[in-house]
Amino acid sequence: MTTSGKTVLIVEDNEKNMKLARDVLQHQGHATLEARTGEEGLQLAVENRPDLILLDIQLPGMDGIALLQRLREHRSLDAVPVLAVSASVMPEDRTHIVSSGFDAYMTKPISLKPFLAEVERLLKEGRAP
Repeated sequence: MTTSGKTVLIVEDNEKNMKLARDVLQHQGHATLEARTGEEGLQLAVENRPDLILLDIQLPGMDGIALLQRLREHRSLDAVPVLAVSASVMPEDRTHIVSSGFDAYMTKPISLKPFLAEVERLLKEGRAP
């Protein structure tokens, strides 16, 4: 079952990764917003209050972890789950990312079925209390 009609903000500086996420999410019936920098992602999140944010960790300027901290400063975004997406697979990096307060974590390149399952779970359940 899909939770269609949701809005997902994708913050990703790699065009191929952005296109893949956008195409997959739109195929599932979701609207997408796109940002290529952390600063742009913060602005779009505050202005549009998406249902889910997919956040790359390695971004130019403000990185994904710094952006997550800024997002959490906005009360209007408290209930919005944030999924970290990173090419970093080192255990210490993963631990650091997870402990930063993300609601979930996926490695790149994304595998379609687990990615969609995680997106749908986060859209359905939202943030853990």
